[in-house]
This record gives sequence, C-alpha cells and structure tokens, in this order.
Amino acid sequence: MQQKSRIKEEAPVRLFKNPVMESLTLLSFGVFAVVWSIVLAVSLIMAWHMSSSVTGLLWHASIGFAAWFPFEYLMHRFLFHFNARSAFTKSMVYLLHGNHHEQPNHPLRNLMPLSASLPLAVLIWIGCVCFMGYETGSAVAAGFLCGYVAYDIVHYSCHQFPMRMRLLRKIKIHHIDHHYRQSDANYAITAVFLDNMCHTKCDRS
Repeated sequence: MQQKSRIKEEAPVRLFKNPVMESLTLLSFGVFAVVWSIVLAVSLIMAWHMSSSVTGLLWHASIGFAAWFPFEYLMHRFLFHFNARSAFTKSMVYLLHGNHHEQPNHPLRNLMPLSASLPLAVLIWIGCVCFMGYETGSAVAAGFLCGYVAYDIVHYSCHQFPMRMRLLRKIKIHHIDHHYRQSDANYAITAVFLDNMCHTKCDRS
C-alpha cells in the first residue's frame, strides 16, 4: 500500500521542457472517462442517425469493435516496440511508449493522452466514412472506438487495480509479465489469445 502511494506521489517522467506540451502527455482516469463518454455517445448517435436498420448498425459496429483487437496487438508489437536505430526514431519510440516501460505504474501515463487519441479518432472516423460510406463507415468507426476505450480501461486497470476476478487476473498477469519478465512478448492487452496464435506469449518457466 505504501509503495502504491509512493508511486502516485512521484512526478511522471518528463517528456517535454515546455510545460504546456508536457501537460498534453498526461491524463487522469476521471478526465478520460468524461471525455470519452461524450465522444462515444456522439459517435454512436451519429451512426444511429446514418443507419437504415438496427441490424446493420449492430453488425457493422461489431466488425469495428472486433477490428480493434488485432490492431491493438500489431500497434503494440511493431510500432510501440519498433527496433529503432537512429537517435531520432529512438526518441519517437520512447515518446510513444518507452516512457511507459520506464515508469509503468504512474496513473497519469497509463492512458493514451487526449492530444493523440482525439485527433486519431477523427482521422479514423473520416477514413472509415470515405472508404465505406456514411452508413457503414460511421458504424464501423463507432465500434472501433468502443474497442479502443475498452482497451485503455483494461490497460489502466492492469496497472492500478488488483483485478481479483479470475479472467481479469489472468489479463493483468499477462500484461505485467510484458513489463517485468519479457518486454518482447505478451503484446496483447485485451485479446490475450493473440499472443498464443502469434507465438509471442511470455515463457514463464
């Protein structure tokens, strides 16, 4: 308990000298919950208004939701753990994810900052609509964003809560092993079966 309190009192690893830029890299769970509740509500309402049937809306939103999980795995494995060689690329990888491995349990760095997630959400929505049309694209985008929010809540919980339920405990151990046992394994955070499928599961022997 004392250790957890000490972690929360620690200043997060500084990424920018500019205080405004630095503040844009930090996010509390309360702010995340409020902002993303609004974003999801708006995206789902838009998808509802653009849909011609409830069945179509649910189907396309489910496709978007399911698409998040392989995206999460691939992003974590190949982007966040990119084996950079140049100093600039290494600094970018550190900015994206390396700082989280240096200080994995700081509550203000367990969620993707809004300065990154909100512009990406807009780009994803625009991309889906451009390629799939308003009806299908808006529903797929809404489902994908729901998948992202589920992922970030699970990731935050892995670092901040005991997660004693059997399934949740399994997910937590899977992710904590990535931090403290083998950083080049256990890339999946929500759909942990993907590490079995891709032969990237941490060897606990």
